[in-house]
Amino acid sequence: MKIVDGHCDALTKLYKNPRLDFHMDEDELDVNYIRLKHAGVKVQFFAIYLSDTIKQPTFEHILRMVDLFHRKILNHPGMRFIQNANDWREVEHSDQIGAILTLEGLDAINGNMLHVRTLQRLGVRCIGLTWNYANWAADGVMEPRKGGFTLKGMRMLKELDTMGIIVDVSHLSVRGFWELYEQYAKPFIASHSNAEQLCPHPRNLSDKQIKAIIQRKGQIGLTFVPYFVSQAISSVRITDLLKHIDHICSLGGEHHIGFGSDFDGIEQWMEDLRHSGQYGNIIEALCKNYKEAQVEGFLYGNWRNFMLLNLPS
Repeated sequence: MKIVDGHCDALTKLYKNPRLDFHMDEDELDVNYIRLKHAGVKVQFFAIYLSDTIKQPTFEHILRMVDLFHRKILNHPGMRFIQNANDWREVEHSDQIGAILTLEGLDAINGNMLHVRTLQRLGVRCIGLTWNYANWAADGVMEPRKGGFTLKGMRMLKELDTMGIIVDVSHLSVRGFWELYEQYAKPFIASHSNAEQLCPHPRNLSDKQIKAIIQRKGQIGLTFVPYFVSQAISSVRITDLLKHIDHICSLGGEHHIGFGSDFDGIEQWMEDLRHSGQYGNIIEALCKNYKEAQVEGFLYGNWRNFMLLNLPS
């Protein structure tokens, strides 16, 4: 079965450690070409995330990561850059793995729409508005004041509405989520978030938020971060993740569920899911609990349908 993974931080690891080789079986990389190929991952989203070790992030830092994406990931004939719906279809009928470039956090944009337009032309197709804390555009979910969008951030959101860039609300504050829902008419995603009802972490989504994403015809990428899956983080397994699938399905979200691992952005792992090469363990668990059509949807079809509708044509 084909797989889509809606979020990983392999680019950040490659940026921090230039000696790492994405195309070798590097144990330090949860996501690498060999593991993706072994597991049957057909499309992988790669996030540009400037970690908080960069004290004053600039647009040049983002450009360096775009350059790294081309030099270290797309430099293999087995990888193919997906920038539009036709690219996705061509990957689907090839032996290649598709790569989608995303941005996690607007911090280094500094309100400059020229920078956003440049990233759009460079192929960035999804933008997460914040990381955990506040930036010039909006508050992140861990910001103590629990605010929403700034005036500049709301203007940016209106610009994004016209650009063919998908908005990602993972990490956005609750108030920001609802301001976006009121002001932004297009479908949006939570690329790596789970159900708060089952695991009450601030990064997870309430039932009301999940229903809003479903109503807006969006997509939720369930993440493999143990403390977003279960409070019993010492022994979290795939069976715990399946409970989140059941819960979202109970809210009407069967066709809006996918996966967004957050591999390479985490330092703890589920016991039976430690890197992308182990996606087979998810397939096995899904096949024991769901119909074949549902399994295909969770792994691939739901992300595919959403992206083909929302990528540029």
